[in-house]
Amino acid sequence: MTVFGLIGATALWLTFAWLLSAILASYLSDRKGYGERPGLASGLLLNLLGVLVWLVIPAKEGSLWKRVGPWGKTVKDRPAPSRADDGGGTEPPAAAAS
Repeated sequence: MTVFGLIGATALWLTFAWLLSAILASYLSDRKGYGERPGLASGLLLNLLGVLVWLVIPAKEGSLWKRVGPWGKTVKDRPAPSRADDGGGTEPPAAAAS
């Protein structure tokens, strides 16, 4: 009976690995600009190979992978906010115009 218990534990760990590969492939495909569904399908069908496939596939232009990176949260190419120069006066621009 111990053999069946060990098979059950192994099956549980293999199921966790299978689901983790689906999650990672889905995340990578969404980050690279292809959406979650292709990654989810490849992760479920190809297991760990699906994750490796999405690591090799190039990212689309303008995707989060290109703009932010693999797991960043801030946009790299966003310009710094600029302030309009009002000439150094203390009055607001609307009051200075009148």
